[in-house]
Amino acid sequence: MKSLAELQAIRNKTINNVVMRKEGDNIRIVIGMATCGIAAGARPVMNAFMEEISKRGLGNVAVTQTGCIGVCRLEPIVEVYMPGEEKVTYVKMDAKKAVEVVAEHIVNGRAVNQYTIGAAEK
Repeated sequence: MKSLAELQAIRNKTINNVVMRKEGDNIRIVIGMATCGIAAGARPVMNAFMEEISKRGLGNVAVTQTGCIGVCRLEPIVEVYMPGEEKVTYVKMDAKKAVEVVAEHIVNGRAVNQYTIGAAEK
């Protein structure tokens, strides 16, 4: 760290990440971060969601983590809760898919059906 401006930038980024993890009447993105999820690549998926949400300035989206969701063979698993709608469960996620889910589902309100648990079970 070389200046107060750098310290302020780090502080602002940290505060933004904390705000992004708060729940309320917002859209919630829950990422399975048990050992099975982490081993399958959930950490880069979570980072991609947080970066894309931050980049787009979406203040109404909370990103949280949970333990095992229960279908380890389909990890990384992400659940999206939109207010007033049914939960959508995405499976076999990666960072690229996470960016697409933010664009299509979070911003435009259209679930990306080919990544959902229903499509994977066919």
